[in-house]
Amino acid sequence: MISQVPLSPDGPSVSQIVFGTWRLLDDDSRHTSKDTIERLELCLELGITTIDTAEIYGLYTVESAIGAAFKEQPGLRDQFQLISKCGIDVPSDEKKAAALPHYNASASNLIHCTEKSLQLLNTDHLDLLLVHRPDWFATADDTARGLNQLISEGKILHAGVSNYSPRQFDLLNQRVDHKLVTNQIEFSLMSPGALDDGSLTQCEQLRIRPMAWSPLGGGRLFDKNDEAGQRIRSCMAGMRSKYNDAADDALAFAWVMAHPSGPLTILGSNRPERIRSTAQAASIKLDRQDCYSLWQAAHGHPVP
Repeated sequence: MISQVPLSPDGPSVSQIVFGTWRLLDDDSRHTSKDTIERLELCLELGITTIDTAEIYGLYTVESAIGAAFKEQPGLRDQFQLISKCGIDVPSDEKKAAALPHYNASASNLIHCTEKSLQLLNTDHLDLLLVHRPDWFATADDTARGLNQLISEGKILHAGVSNYSPRQFDLLNQRVDHKLVTNQIEFSLMSPGALDDGSLTQCEQLRIRPMAWSPLGGGRLFDKNDEAGQRIRSCMAGMRSKYNDAADDALAFAWVMAHPSGPLTILGSNRPERIRSTAQAASIKLDRQDCYSLWQAAHGHPVP
């Protein structure tokens, strides 16, 4: 069973594995609220009680789909910790003023987008709001002002960021009234850069858990033409029996979760069998040498 863990000393308790909704509407053009409800109920059955979504997901349509499910089944929302992100504007019916893709983490935009998200999600608050990308042309004071106001008004309970460098995180963390509770970053066997760029070290230093997006490398792990993926899968085959014949996706998630900062992994699949399979990762404690064997397979050479 997947456990609940504190995201930070002052943050919410969340599930070790998070249901990501980036591709919620990708698999079936006839997707209905019933389909969403079935996936969410499966998550609850497995102990996945945290949902990660974003304003931009599905080109600004996924939040509405989640909100429709909450409306159709009253009480479902209250069983989850709900995370959303905002601050990316791309040309679309939703963002008619956007002439090109850009980031907007100004206070006014964060407040506007969050209020809209609350309406679409049929909820009166977010458990956590993340600034989706650093906005190079917004001051930290302005971004902080928006987050501070949203927390003071009870529209969000906590704030964090996504894809921030350690220095960008530090700057914003100095300006907000309530400390940031996470940094959602790309981290996987296929993209292990966070081991060396200071992101995970910072999270461990601050005792906050990072959130790892794309823990399967955007599917590259299963690409038969990807050399690193081939090496990793071969390595996993040699250790699988040691971990109750765990599937490759579960082992990949377990590797991410083995880092001492305690990353949460974001599950992006809509397939029930993949959700069940990956949920096994929460019970896998990889041996240290197996962690390094997988690192070696990912890089194609031993540690320096």
